[in-house]
Amino acid sequence: MEMEYHNPVLLKETVDGLNIKEDGVYVDVTFGGGGHSKEILNRLGEHGKLYAFDQDQDALDNAIDDPRFTLINQNFRHLKKFLRFYGVRKADGILGDFGVSSHQFDKAERGFSLRFEADLDMRMNQEGEISAYHVVNEYDEEDLRSILSLYGELRNAKAIASQIVLERSEAPIRTTENLRVALQRFLPKHREHKILAQIYQAIRIEVNQEIEVLKEFLMQTQEVLEEGGRISLISYHSLEDRLVKRYIRNGLFEGEPEKDFYGRVEVPFKKVGKLIIPSNEEIKTNNRARSAKLRIAERLK
Repeated sequence: MEMEYHNPVLLKETVDGLNIKEDGVYVDVTFGGGGHSKEILNRLGEHGKLYAFDQDQDALDNAIDDPRFTLINQNFRHLKKFLRFYGVRKADGILGDFGVSSHQFDKAERGFSLRFEADLDMRMNQEGEISAYHVVNEYDEEDLRSILSLYGELRNAKAIASQIVLERSEAPIRTTENLRVALQRFLPKHREHKILAQIYQAIRIEVNQEIEVLKEFLMQTQEVLEEGGRISLISYHSLEDRLVKRYIRNGLFEGEPEKDFYGRVEVPFKKVGKLIIPSNEEIKTNNRARSAKLRIAERLK
């Protein structure tokens, strides 16, 4: 049975960015409901190929019945390994739409959303060993502080971490509602949703190792892409977008590339066009698009 998934974000712009060749090989590393994949297939000829990745078991129900399509039930941090398993050495384009899918937010028991009471989970891969419960109840105070500061960008991360440790010493923090009540003093009415969203984001990124996964993936794109191949990548928060922007600019996440004797640098990509954000019309019809940022780049030699 096909699950309910919302409209793909920046559909036309993202697929346009790949500059599809009819007989090309393309990869959608965040398959989800299959919206972007279906649009890629619409533009491919009979000899084109599309490989899609998704670690979420729910996404498998959306697999597309098309001989040109292969769905790989794996995290995209394993991009090169599994493409090679399927005999693919090089691709002509890679699409990524990062973050949590609308379906994951809307399925209450997954524990991603502020709207529902549910067990603390937040695993994109339902078979993952570490859940939000593990992070909240077993991480030491300093690790919690670091996560909340780095991934949630919370100025009072130390105080919030301390409160979590105090509350869980009385009883485990099992549900999203338990967590909200435990942190009530940090949640003034006019800012409750925003602060909780930052806390959830921090825990979710840690549970799913999202920053490490993104870095590993980006480093593999220069090996996997053909010369002239494209990446078309959508980010939803500043931590992701900064990594994508820096990698496109100089192939590194920190520092600057080394210059040769003549002061020149070699970088793996060149930026294609400007940053693209959704129109007001798209945001009205698809609220998930409101923070989306699309960056496109082309593989150099």
